[in-house]
Amino acid sequence: MATQEKNKQVENKEKRKVSYPLTKINFILMGICLLLIVIGFWLMTGSANVGDKFNNDLFESSRVTTGPIIAFLGFVLMAFAIIYRKKDNNDEDNA
Repeated sequence: MATQEKNKQVENKEKRKVSYPLTKINFILMGICLLLIVIGFWLMTGSANVGDKFNNDLFESSRVTTGPIIAFLGFVLMAFAIIYRKKDNNDEDNA
């Protein structure tokens, strides 16, 4: 009797499929989003005002508009990359 239960437990462990919350595609998407965030912050960098001389580069479109938009898109898409789950036809058959 005990051996039958032990055999059933071993069979159940073999049948179980390990499912991780994040897959390879999630990590790839998160890497792309991280790259977007870094590029956005890099576009916002530049020199500041030095002494009495005014620096007109402070108001470049890449520093004021493009950089923040790209960084913001990186943050928003990061949430999508974390919750993204690939559709699997096997899940529909089991349900």
